[in-house]
Amino acid sequence: MNKIRVGIVSYLNTRPLIYGLKFPPISQQIELIEETPARLAQMLLDNKIDLGLLPIAAITDVPDYQLVGDYCIAANEAAATVCLFSEVPLEEIRTIYLDYQSRTSVELLKWLIREYWKINPELINTQDDSYRSKLNGTTAGLVIGDRAFEQRLISKFSIDLGTEWKKATGFPFVFAAWISRQVFSTEFITMLNNANALGLNHLDEIVAAHPFSLYSLKEYYTKNMSYQLTDDKKNALNYFLKSIRK
Repeated sequence: MNKIRVGIVSYLNTRPLIYGLKFPPISQQIELIEETPARLAQMLLDNKIDLGLLPIAAITDVPDYQLVGDYCIAANEAAATVCLFSEVPLEEIRTIYLDYQSRTSVELLKWLIREYWKINPELINTQDDSYRSKLNGTTAGLVIGDRAFEQRLISKFSIDLGTEWKKATGFPFVFAAWISRQVFSTEFITMLNNANALGLNHLDEIVAAHPFSLYSLKEYYTKNMSYQLTDDKKNALNYFLKSIRK
């Protein structure tokens, strides 16, 4: 039997969902393929993976996409790892470097700039981490993922995009979800759900296995991140996708 190729991202926030994929019965039916968020959507389009933990903005490129299972990566308010960092208040920012690692966070930032903050900074794309050394004066930068915890110790101002989205819309924000272009059996979806739930039931073990001194991972997993793909989050996801398709 051909194994189901599952694309994953190795960030702090994905570990609870990935944990259970390494245990039977689902581990016997899948092959885990680790890549960056930006690459996973293209791999799904190129038929190099069958299922992926894809950033939400990327699914606008995927025809006939399917949301698979009952779990996602979301924030009800503060996300902690998706922030705009600067040395000056928001209204004084003139230039913003965009994190090359996350299309979804970039689209969220652009939405906030256009629809909520009503500011007009110059936006600059980046290719690597060197842009973080340029965040000074009126030049700010979007930093996502584990690196955001590092940047918190450096920059004077930190604006959490999850918090700002909640203020603007009243919705939680969905950053990533399990996406496929095919329909899986009920049996496989149940296995996927059970595997995701397993990680969420072993958070203490996950935290202990990944020592991290910059932030409480237990707090991050239980207060910042929200993993159940509820109807409210599906509505938020659809609202965001419609907004960036305009």
